[in-house]
Amino acid sequence: QVQLVESGGGLVQAGGSLRLSCVASGRTFKYYAMGWFRQAPGKDREFVAVLSNNGGETQYADSVKGRFTISRDNTKNTVDLQMNSLKPEDTAVYLCAARWMGIATNPYEYDYWGQGTQVTVSS
Repeated sequence: QVQLVESGGGLVQAGGSLRLSCVASGRTFKYYAMGWFRQAPGKDREFVAVLSNNGGETQYADSVKGRFTISRDNTKNTVDLQMNSLKPEDTAVYLCAARWMGIATNPYEYDYWGQGTQVTVSS
């Protein structure tokens, strides 16, 4: 069982930056690929970024490439999402998720989810 708790959301102006963090419980964090997803009101959950269990492989949604960076620290059981050059269309609840072993972009392939943190970007 893995429990995930996100933090770092908030209100920011367009062009600004935020850093989201997700801390995981348990001793098996190093075996999980970690992903970030987002969900805006009335929309489906959308893939943002994923990082493999050892940090060697990443994948980003086209909409955030070059602006967002995912990283992890397996000694602290954390995965972060650095978000730069934020746009109003980035407004959503951001959720971290854990998937046993390999990376994936489909949210249905993830095993555990956090509750989410709200990010609001004003124009």
